[in-house]
Amino acid sequence: MASKISVILLTLTMLSLVAITFSSPLSSNFYDNICPKALPTIKKVVEEAVQRERRMGASLLRLHFHDCFVNGCDGSLLLDSTPSFTSEKFAAPNNNSARGFEVIDRIKSEADRVCGRPVVSCADILAVAARDSVVALGGPYWKVQLGRRDSTSASIDTANSDIPAPSMNLPDLVATFGKQGLNVKDLVALSGGHTIGFSQCFLFRNRTYNDSNIDSNFAKKRQATCPRNGGDTNLAPLDPTAARFDTKYFGNLMMKKGLLHSDQELFNGGETDSLVRTYSSNPDAFAKDFAYSMIKMGNIKPLTGEQGQIRYNCRRVN
Repeated sequence: MASKISVILLTLTMLSLVAITFSSPLSSNFYDNICPKALPTIKKVVEEAVQRERRMGASLLRLHFHDCFVNGCDGSLLLDSTPSFTSEKFAAPNNNSARGFEVIDRIKSEADRVCGRPVVSCADILAVAARDSVVALGGPYWKVQLGRRDSTSASIDTANSDIPAPSMNLPDLVATFGKQGLNVKDLVALSGGHTIGFSQCFLFRNRTYNDSNIDSNFAKKRQATCPRNGGDTNLAPLDPTAARFDTKYFGNLMMKKGLLHSDQELFNGGETDSLVRTYSSNPDAFAKDFAYSMIKMGNIKPLTGEQGQIRYNCRRVN
């Protein structure tokens, strides 16, 4: 664990990330004048949700990931199905898996109440809730770039094709992240988000029974709660400290104890091995790179200006 001094220095480093220049009209102070209570309200609701259920922090972080990888960070994941489109919630990476939508609804309701009108976009709520979830579980703070607007449609096909799958090998992961303008360092740093949360049996069953690059005792432990048949929704932690944002995830990979096939691909004799080693032994480096990559990911094709809309209800187009 980092000392209190290193944590303070790390926080100051995270704050300086706002100076990073991205080609984006987003701004960390977007709501300072139009609704200064917006961000404290989001933080309060997130902290309450995570206190009730620690797993919710990982769920909210995952919503932001899965939103951004489908035509940009525009809140499309939150839309329910209409006669015009099928919700991304039913895409393979999200169906019976993505969760936390009721927390987003609560945040939206509270934000609109304190702001006096709907000025905070659902896309921005996802971005801020992801950051606040990480912080609530002991992870780094960063200034979220804001000013996104919400999409008026969704794409289940793009969700099925563009969200990274747990069965992917390293070249496919690199290509999938590259399609979003994210590089290899972003891939490893953002995958470190798996330091919190759980996965369902059907997503890691094949690795547990068929992969060769897996610790035998770890495989047996996972098989005990994930049989070859049945138990599809049984949960297993993505790392030993699933409710604490730390570097145990990377240490696990070095011991061949990655839960998902895609996790272990990051440490399997390829180009990402050195980054896994670095993050395993250097929590500050991981926290800094994770925060940087989260800002970068949050900048994927945002809708701004007159594009899109500010939804009144995150589940529906106005």
